[in-house]
Amino acid sequence: MNGKLLIVGFGPGSAEHITERAKEALKESDCIIGYKTYVELIADFIEGKEVISTGMSEEVSRAQAAVKLAEQGKIVAVISSGDAGVYGMAGLVYEVLVEQGWKEADGVKVEIVPGISAINSCASLLGAPVMHDACTISLSDHLTPWDLIAKRIEAAGAADFVIALYNPKSGKRTRQIVEAQRILLKHRSPDTPVGLVKSAYREREHVVITNLQEMLDHEIGMLTTVIIGNSTTFLYDNKMITPRGYQRKYTLTSEKQPLKPHERLKPKNEPWALHGGKAEPTALYELGMKALQMLDKKEHQVSEDSPFKQKAESIFEVAVSPGVANKLFSAEQLLVLSKAAGEKGSIEYTPHHQVILRVPTENPDQLVTTLQEAGFLLAPIGDVATVKACDFCDGEKKDAIPYAERLYEKFNGLDLPKEMRIGLNGCGMACYGAVNDDIGIVFRRGKFDLFLGAKTVGRTAHAGQPVAEGVEPDALIPLLENIIAEYREKGHPNERLFKYFKRVKRIQNFEYRDIEPKINLEPAPCGD
Repeated sequence: MNGKLLIVGFGPGSAEHITERAKEALKESDCIIGYKTYVELIADFIEGKEVISTGMSEEVSRAQAAVKLAEQGKIVAVISSGDAGVYGMAGLVYEVLVEQGWKEADGVKVEIVPGISAINSCASLLGAPVMHDACTISLSDHLTPWDLIAKRIEAAGAADFVIALYNPKSGKRTRQIVEAQRILLKHRSPDTPVGLVKSAYREREHVVITNLQEMLDHEIGMLTTVIIGNSTTFLYDNKMITPRGYQRKYTLTSEKQPLKPHERLKPKNEPWALHGGKAEPTALYELGMKALQMLDKKEHQVSEDSPFKQKAESIFEVAVSPGVANKLFSAEQLLVLSKAAGEKGSIEYTPHHQVILRVPTENPDQLVTTLQEAGFLLAPIGDVATVKACDFCDGEKKDAIPYAERLYEKFNGLDLPKEMRIGLNGCGMACYGAVNDDIGIVFRRGKFDLFLGAKTVGRTAHAGQPVAEGVEPDALIPLLENIIAEYREKGHPNERLFKYFKRVKRIQNFEYRDIEPKINLEPAPCGD
């Protein structure tokens, strides 16, 4: 039985601004999925519900989890602040459905529940800044190339749009808002009114009205929406007001209007319009014919080198290795790797002993063939299992090498809720650090010791818990299969194995023991 996906925009976050339909959607849902900060904002409306909350930048995994649950027959609410269709989750959910061949007629039901977007909620606190043509531009270049964002800012500035900037700045992204100001100052007066609204209609709401020249003198962060007026926007009594244009047809200071209602929209009273104030009966027809003729002329078409016609480059990324136990790259392999990267690609050595190749290409199959012919092992990266092993003292302690290769063949690249590192050490010294991996395996006296749930980063970092000693070689892979299958089925999106172990308290027959350091910690600042 198919379930239902409710993609809910709950507005700015205050209870008064959540629509009745949004409240109903949350009430009828079996499960709520969302960014953890958003989940906290609507806590009063989701008591008793199953909740899956994830961190920032995990939108894809949230969408995938929602679709999976809906296909199991559940009613799932995927939440977004503002409107779900404006930089929200609606598009991603549809993309996941499309990838799976979803059809509206017989697939899971989908309802988009609209909400108040930030441009609307923030504008209401500033006065009436978006009374005329306006646009929204996100300054986050995590998923969109900055060159394209800059061109959009340039176009919006030249066209005199009122502009709402979303995601203007974060701990790591500080230059984008500076560049946006520089571009807009080419088209706007430094005195152009600008509104900075942080956390509209939330507990820490903060509103500042400034101008384009001085806007960077004020605090701007990820929770700020920046609204920049157009050439006609003015300030009055600390309110931003953008005229709709009625002053051209109405005398605002006069009770009696010079033009009667039936006269105001006549062509002769609109000299600024496309028709130039002419009222000939054939004007519209002639204009339409000219437009059609222009489409046939090459000089009026978008040029092939236009940034708006160029197809976005596809980036192929893969982990490359000379072998499971082998850590030695040959000179020939390095040459192949260098040639594959070329001028536009990159080669990264990660802290987790992986070499990542990233190459813009439309033909990854040929690249894969070339790398494999050079003797490389290739593996996907992302939320997958990664099997790594020590060098077994350059093969001297070789007894566990066959097991390492079997583990690689069985688990490497397996899709999981979050990336998982499976480490194997060939002796009890464990010098390669397998005990610090999500699953640590140490070969000792012909058998294996098993460690689960290491936490490798943060101030409460710890090694994995020793859960089994002396596992027989033939029992190792079936045991890991059961552990990984359980985590794969029941783990939340973006939930590391140690978090899952801590949440459920038991994996297979292994009980969780709290081994995190008991220390008082101040909150740690972080960026996006």
